[in-house]
Amino acid sequence: MPDNKTEHERPTRRDYLIYGGGVVSSTLLAGCTSDSDSSTGTSDGTDSTPTDTPTATPTATPAGTEETETKTATPEDKGYSATISPVGTVDFESVPESVFTVFSQYTDMAVALGHGDAVNAMYVPKMAGTTMNHYYHHLTGVDFEWEGLYDPLNAGIPKEKLYSLDSDIHLVDPAWVSTQNNWSEDDAAEIAEQVAPWFGNFYSGTHDSPPEGYDDYEFYNLWELFDRVSQVFDKRDRYNALAQVHTDLVETIQNDLPPVEDRPTAVRVSIAADGESFYTYHLNKPGYWLADTRPLGAVDAFEAQNWDGLWGEVDFELMAETDPDVILHLWGITPARSMDEMRSTLQDHPVGRTLSAVKNDRVYAQGMRYQGPIMNLFQMEMTAKQLYPDRFGEWPMYSDGERYPDIPADEQLFNRQRVADIINGEN
Repeated sequence: MPDNKTEHERPTRRDYLIYGGGVVSSTLLAGCTSDSDSSTGTSDGTDSTPTDTPTATPTATPAGTEETETKTATPEDKGYSATISPVGTVDFESVPESVFTVFSQYTDMAVALGHGDAVNAMYVPKMAGTTMNHYYHHLTGVDFEWEGLYDPLNAGIPKEKLYSLDSDIHLVDPAWVSTQNNWSEDDAAEIAEQVAPWFGNFYSGTHDSPPEGYDDYEFYNLWELFDRVSQVFDKRDRYNALAQVHTDLVETIQNDLPPVEDRPTAVRVSIAADGESFYTYHLNKPGYWLADTRPLGAVDAFEAQNWDGLWGEVDFELMAETDPDVILHLWGITPARSMDEMRSTLQDHPVGRTLSAVKNDRVYAQGMRYQGPIMNLFQMEMTAKQLYPDRFGEWPMYSDGERYPDIPADEQLFNRQRVADIINGEN
């Protein structure tokens, strides 16, 4: 895209958002653009809650309160800041009221921090928004209005649209943006200067290499990334409270896992449109796209497969040769994929019907890889029940169009009301 600054010249927003770091420079349901993600896991590969040592210290909202007014900077109130790689530090004089997102993990973070109504864009709003509300249905007072949002997947990310939306913050990685069609580092820098800062980290998703010029790029796990986004909204109290729920959930699961030799083999797949092959994903590699499977320690039936990124494509013959105990159908709980059709395809296929997971009725609906903190809690619970029903309770059979199932209170792995209270500012 040509650099056309003169066409868009206007006062910058440095009275409102002060950009401190500087920009240093549809395969959605298969891999969703370039598969890059990162999570700094623990030594055993789990995606644990990080030690709370942020590089920027914003002013937090007191616990149990809700911000209802835009803060105005005064000599006594110098605002706050947030820091993320590769952007650097961004200084804020007030909380963003209009937020541009692409991947739904950032949208879910905004909802978790009480600012879902500020979001003006998200990839595939109907699919992602409906799926998010499948989970939010179980959280009193939490929902997400996705209708009417701009869709950067179908409509693209033209620079002119970002001027038109006039967002207060772009929760997007400028390194990733610079690799998109008709974008360059100069274009990303222009938007940061003339519209609003970028604030995102894409290549932590799968630990792929960022573009040239980003030698100091840092990788974060999902909850470290959420910590940094919470600084943007000056809501680190909510991050801390939700991070504790996550820590407790991981401990609940990992303290009751069977020995490795007794764990099932599993694959995470989505079936190709022709019904003759599968897009397949690793379970335990680094990256926040795997924040809901890695902590569960199942045996990855395709661990020996080396793909360019976290996903590849296999046919029925290789699936039969591997013959996993459990098939996790990614996107199965979303409107974009049909579990009924998936099961019919497997049952009707001469090789598919011989798979152990099919014969034993262990083909399960999964959620989305682009998960934020709320989604992560539900998807981790979901997967724990699908992999280890003897330990964590049976996963209810899921049919197309249903919400996340009702789980009996004594079989829930985290407290829904506690999560809702945190999101609603009642923690």
